[in-house]
Amino acid sequence: MAQKKIFSNYFLSLLFLVLSIRVIKSVFFYFNPDLANVFIQIGLSACFLIGPFLYLFLRSNSDNKKTNWQFHVLPYIVSISILGAMYPYVDHRVFWGEWILSAIFLQWIGYIILSFRYILPILRKIKSKESIRKLDIWHLSIYFGTLIIWLAYYTSSYTSYIVGGLSFTFILYLMILLFIFKYSKESTFFQEKEKYKNKDIDTDILTLIDQKISMIANKQLYLDPNFTLDDAAKEMNVTKHLLSQYLNVVLGKSFSNLINEYRIERAKVLLQNESNLTVESIGYDSGFNSKSTFFTTFKKFTGKTPSEYQKLPAK
Repeated sequence: MAQKKIFSNYFLSLLFLVLSIRVIKSVFFYFNPDLANVFIQIGLSACFLIGPFLYLFLRSNSDNKKTNWQFHVLPYIVSISILGAMYPYVDHRVFWGEWILSAIFLQWIGYIILSFRYILPILRKIKSKESIRKLDIWHLSIYFGTLIIWLAYYTSSYTSYIVGGLSFTFILYLMILLFIFKYSKESTFFQEKEKYKNKDIDTDILTLIDQKISMIANKQLYLDPNFTLDDAAKEMNVTKHLLSQYLNVVLGKSFSNLINEYRIERAKVLLQNESNLTVESIGYDSGFNSKSTFFTTFKKFTGKTPSEYQKLPAK
């Protein structure tokens, strides 16, 4: 988990770096059209990594699978390096201005579309009026900020070339405000993170919980409607406070959300495979203690009622 968070920070830093390189080139070119061609080529080349780093950042925070970053980064670095050597910008301005730029916009928006799968669950939470994590707000800001910058550059021929740089500055300003809110003692914007500020989890405890958290699913402990945080902590032989801290800081979710995720996943399987059971009985068999709680929670997590989900084609 800790390694995963480190990679996420790397990808975010690299995303800001390549965006900055692209924008710096735009600003200098706008105010100094005689800018050296090598800087123009570097600025355009950096654009090929904006999409991949956005995708890798969002995926590293949302997907439990190992992130194969080399597949999304190295081919572009190698390709643009070879292309830049064979067709330098200084001698092939029309080629770069038309074909390379078109490829950049296409690849960039392609990764934005690919990254949308990690934003969709957050939008579903908003649509169902479910409370979202502050980390979700951060992800939305990064995603739509990158999309706005793409739109600004893509439409610059109809507006002004400097619009891309200005949009990046505005978005960066908003993100800085998020950081200010995060570390402000008077703000509750990142309240769940502030609760555990300066209270790092011991490495051994972190490893222990990493290894044992899966027992909740493996032993199907979540099927007990009265299963509590205390019960989970005792099962893992850790304190209630440490487990709560782990869930909030490392996994970014509350204990109730974690348990409900397990219950909803089981309910989804039963709904599509157990046609002889009523929807209400499936709710009880999944660990919910009432029909209303099951229906409300299912709708929040999936955007559909259990009955609507049951009618979907089996996956």
